[in-house]
Amino acid sequence: MDRRFANGTVNASQSGSGPPLVLLHSLLSDRASFDRVAPELSETFRVIVPELPGFGESEAVRGGLAAVADRIAGAINDFADGEDVIVLGNGYGGFVALQMAIRHPNTATRLILADCGAAFSEPGREAFRNMAAASRTRGLSAITDVAMRRLFAPEFQEANPDLMRDRREAFLRTDPDVFRAACEALAELDLRPQLGQVKIPVLVLVGEQDEATPPPMSHEMAAGLPQARLKIIPGCAHVPQLQSPRVFLDAIGDFLLQS
Repeated sequence: MDRRFANGTVNASQSGSGPPLVLLHSLLSDRASFDRVAPELSETFRVIVPELPGFGESEAVRGGLAAVADRIAGAINDFADGEDVIVLGNGYGGFVALQMAIRHPNTATRLILADCGAAFSEPGREAFRNMAAASRTRGLSAITDVAMRRLFAPEFQEANPDLMRDRREAFLRTDPDVFRAACEALAELDLRPQLGQVKIPVLVLVGEQDEATPPPMSHEMAAGLPQARLKIIPGCAHVPQLQSPRVFLDAIGDFLLQS
């Protein structure tokens, strides 16, 4: 069931009952990237999966990643209705969740940050600048292969042609202006000086084969967060919840259920 939040600007699906659990999708994917884990999670939680601003039916917002985080914080306050909230962000959704925790420290009580970080290396920044430039001159179709490689290892792509067809179609539905704005924001991002402000417990996850946000980014982020623990997900790349849903659910299970 879809509902509108934050004065109607954020569209989100909602399923299950229990404490609220918010799932934020990546830049190169959409909220369907959680379809393989949401049904099981909704047996214990009220699972809310927003379309990030500018994706699907959620309204875009100007002002970079901070403005996106502010919009999502407003939506989560609507979702929460006074309850404690756990927020899980994958990729771009993880960057949004981290920025939100810094700017709105009372929004979430726990975070799961999957395949993201606090800042990119210079080669990582250049990759985003190149994707933004290529999409501007040649369209998203020109970088679809690059985008898919950042999501999944080549062997996984070869073994899962139907899923890859679906993921390519999802990427090509992305608003090009929203995509470029996000790339430019990530190319400039450095949240390392603010990590100490995040006082809540954080589980940091990363696929050992992640090329988009390599494991050293997660090591650095976890080291800078006051209450973080790090788990490496073997055999996975940037979207482990799609690639190995059972492994992903097992990796987050204890953290989700701790009192």
